[in-house]
Amino acid sequence: MAGEVHCIEHPLIQHKLSLMRRKETSTSNFRALLQEIAMLLGYEVTRDLQLELHEIETPLMTMKAPFLAGKKVVLISVLRAGTGLLDGMTKILPSARVGHVGMYRDPETLAPVEYYFRVPSDLADRAVIVVDPMLATGNSAAAAVTRIKQEGASRIKFACLLAAPEGIAAFHAVHPDVPVFTAAIDERLNDHGYILPGLGDAGDRLFGTK
Repeated sequence: MAGEVHCIEHPLIQHKLSLMRRKETSTSNFRALLQEIAMLLGYEVTRDLQLELHEIETPLMTMKAPFLAGKKVVLISVLRAGTGLLDGMTKILPSARVGHVGMYRDPETLAPVEYYFRVPSDLADRAVIVVDPMLATGNSAAAAVTRIKQEGASRIKFACLLAAPEGIAAFHAVHPDVPVFTAAIDERLNDHGYILPGLGDAGDRLFGTK
């Protein structure tokens, strides 16, 4: 079963992503651009949310108006860089529940190591959007989603800024049922597991740690 991949090629997203890729872009601008792209990605990722009609009164008459149905969406950030996408998505989903999965990539093996996990308790009843800017090797994303599924989640989407073909293949080898939404699919990974041409280390650029 092949996994779904949605590459969002909206002109505003592509323009803002190009600004983020430039090495001279400052930390503050990088952070602002990531939040702006996250909001735009959020519209696409939530396009299929279900609606239900409720009666309301406008200043002129009564009508049946559409509202989001069911329990609130859960946004789960893969730390640390996922925070940038999370901040943008919560602007358009202010009532969303929020969870965090702490993962780092072992520099020698490139394998994911979990150091933190905190999510809402009723994931089985909610749509879940996992956010992490870079889908590089795919190992951390796959491990995070595996952990989230263990908590009962079944309606899961993964949203990222950039993806490498190798990362998409590795992620969908483990989770073919989880669609990936990304702003761009880049050329390949280098020997250190970084996306090329990419934009560098998203966490370092987001927080100014390098």
